[in-house]
Amino acid sequence: MSILPASAARFTRKGGVVVVGAGAAGLCAALSARENGADVIVLERDPVPRGTTAMSIGFIPAAQTRFQRAKGIADSPEDLASDILAKSGGETDRAMVARLCAASAATVEWLADRYGVPLDVSEKDQYPGHGKPRMHGTPQRTGAELMSALVTAAQNAGAEILTNTVVTDLFADDDGRVHGVRTAGGDIGCDALVLATCGFAGNHDLLVRYIPEIASARFYGHAGSQGDAVRWGAELGATLGDMDSYQSHGGMTVDADVPVPWAHILRGGVQVNNAGKRFSDETRNYAQRALEVLAQPGGYVWSVYDAPIDAELQTFAPYREVVQTGVVLSAESTDELCRVTGLPPALKETLREIAASAASQMPDSLGRVFARALAPPFKAVKVTGVLYHTQGGLVVDGDGRVRRKDGTLFPNLYAAGGAARGVSGPGCEGYLGGNGLLTATVLGRFAGAAAARRIYG
Repeated sequence: MSILPASAARFTRKGGVVVVGAGAAGLCAALSARENGADVIVLERDPVPRGTTAMSIGFIPAAQTRFQRAKGIADSPEDLASDILAKSGGETDRAMVARLCAASAATVEWLADRYGVPLDVSEKDQYPGHGKPRMHGTPQRTGAELMSALVTAAQNAGAEILTNTVVTDLFADDDGRVHGVRTAGGDIGCDALVLATCGFAGNHDLLVRYIPEIASARFYGHAGSQGDAVRWGAELGATLGDMDSYQSHGGMTVDADVPVPWAHILRGGVQVNNAGKRFSDETRNYAQRALEVLAQPGGYVWSVYDAPIDAELQTFAPYREVVQTGVVLSAESTDELCRVTGLPPALKETLREIAASAASQMPDSLGRVFARALAPPFKAVKVTGVLYHTQGGLVVDGDGRVRRKDGTLFPNLYAAGGAARGVSGPGCEGYLGGNGLLTATVLGRFAGAAAARRIYG
């Protein structure tokens, strides 16, 4: 994959705005570009648009939405921005954070009201670091359901989505103006290009270069996460930012290849190693959990919860998929829990410590406060840690326009989603649940509109 001179192109067709990648970012860009009068062609490598979004729960964090107000949740963009900055230790683009948070509610309501995406706020899912319940998702709580709605909306809006279309090269002038892309089916010209590809979590060489601490972890993400946008941008002379930023997950089932939704921890579940002991506060760092899990003996742990949590998780389609695989074990007592998991009696002492914390409402030895004790019947599932996606990428301005290394902007090149630098800062400590879809939807919307305005004024 490379940058080719514009003179080498043999364009067989042209779009006003061409979008590479039909994930949440690319489809939001397509919708807003269409609203602003552009002819839009979306190029997707897969037979069906999925992207990283389809592999997630599909939660979009947004503050001060009408959905929150309807449920009595008082929130503000400033509070959301404060939570993002606190999680990243302030090591992120503050202006970008403020811009995305200020537009988060309008973007969620735009998708719901204008395009019929069935979103609502989940008042029970307050991810670690979020001061208020602000996760907005579809009824089945799946990214696949969100993607299906976005694809339908984009098609109904008149965007052309070409699937099974892999972009191999970009055509650009010496000044960085992009004229089009090369695919196996022919060269496609454009007036503006939006890169909305996945990140680079599936590219081992790039992981070794930028994030060696997680390079050996199993990758559980979209196959298109090969860093195409990063490589094109680097060749063009774009600025890259926070390239060591990523999100991992510490709840991948060992025997079924499906993740347990992290809501099992948020609602009171715990993780113990094969000594029957908890090893850290499970709610402290959602994104770093894979490293902590993989560091345990054998590289796996057991997630332990109880029947009330299991009942609440049944509203999540991904959890029902986990249950259907048969990997969730049940136990009517602590003795049976030890027997079915093979864990030592020390597990009983762990459960007693949880009960003591719940009774006193004081932090336990690991700093976690439990709302209630876990009680039989219990549930347990054996899990490990995986890498989900990267958060670093092309540095962009507030409209998604890509920056050169000298700080100037490319004439007609935009990026959003996994192609662009996120707002989690460096490393994995700064990832706040939903940061990926916040930047995908809001920045995707901004990039599409700006690209269209670039063409039509």
